[in-house]
Amino acid sequence: MKWNRKHLLGLEDLSQEEIEYILKTAESFKDISIRPIKKVPALRGKTIATVFFEPSTRTRTSFELAAKRLSADTLSITAIASSVVKGESLKDTVRNLEALKVDCMIVRHECSGVPHLISRYLEASVVNAGDGSHEHPTQALVDLFTILEKKKTLEGLKVVIVGDILHSRVARSNIFGMTKLRMNVQVVGPRTLIPKEIERLGVSVSHRLDDVIPEADVLMFLRIQSERQKKNLFPSLREYSENYGMSIQRLKNTKPDCLIMHPGPINRGIELASEVADGPQSVILDQVTNGLAVRMAVLFLVAGGGE
Repeated sequence: MKWNRKHLLGLEDLSQEEIEYILKTAESFKDISIRPIKKVPALRGKTIATVFFEPSTRTRTSFELAAKRLSADTLSITAIASSVVKGESLKDTVRNLEALKVDCMIVRHECSGVPHLISRYLEASVVNAGDGSHEHPTQALVDLFTILEKKKTLEGLKVVIVGDILHSRVARSNIFGMTKLRMNVQVVGPRTLIPKEIERLGVSVSHRLDDVIPEADVLMFLRIQSERQKKNLFPSLREYSENYGMSIQRLKNTKPDCLIMHPGPINRGIELASEVADGPQSVILDQVTNGLAVRMAVLFLVAGGGE
């Protein structure tokens, strides 16, 4: 297929064919990171800016390194180092960046919809690197790529997403992507952390982790996002961990080839015991490694590397 999208703002609007095309493109970029010379000229002459209004380590560095592996010039802007702190509007900030002839902006913001809004102002491409509790499309693509790499297929797999579904943009993007690829998705967590009517997105709901563990092909644990919670949504972290944390004891009830995933950063001892996070079923570091290939593929496609 020919890629015709200028932006990547979410997985909700992508077709199954487009998602599969990104994953296929990422596969072709995977080997570049294990070569002695970890660079290709695909985006030479292009300029890519990471514009992060929210703290990030792995996503921002993953995008920056992906751009450099494609030989693009890069700019890195954070909220504290931008003119926004001096009162400049978001629109003026991004339009001034574009005036420097930036070809693609990678945007993260605490408010849902900001990358969509910015895309209306600019001629440059915009990639959503996480907007509020809405979407985090490249993380979901990383998760899909990692599952496909390990399981060799996606269709029919049962994926259980555990934890703070209410505030998770990763969960939302994964649900959009996984259901389009005909995977069976179940969300698990306290009633207060599960959005009402989430079944409309094509997922099933459980509040008892122990009931669903034996059937799962993939268990994806999410970080408790205390910074987004306006009130206490469960009695204590200790009780949360007892009911929804992955312990060594619970791991014994999984399928032997069940994958343990987490988009990071991990609250060790709450979402995952260290022995589970570092154990043989964990693919958490594979997710980080695959982030490079997937983000190289996304930048290559939206920034016109294939033209």
